[in-house]
Amino acid sequence: MFCSIQNVIFANIILYNFFQMETKFQGTVKFFNEAKGFGFIKHEAGNRETFVHATGLIDQIQQDDRVEFEVKDGKKGENAVNVRRID
Repeated sequence: MFCSIQNVIFANIILYNFFQMETKFQGTVKFFNEAKGFGFIKHEAGNRETFVHATGLIDQIQQDDRVEFEVKDGKKGENAVNVRRID
């Protein structure tokens, strides 16, 4: 089976867009140090935890807050961004 250059480019665009999608997650703030500006969020689904930095916050957060957030890849792993409290 032969692939045209157009098919290869199209497939690469589809894959790129797939991996760039932002999915919203919900979780609970496990820890947040306001003075240092970072903490961790535990995902509702599973045992996964994600680093959160103060620059990724929409609302102020504290330990045990329920939050909704998106995940982006950072230099050292995943970062929670667009973090907002939910009731």
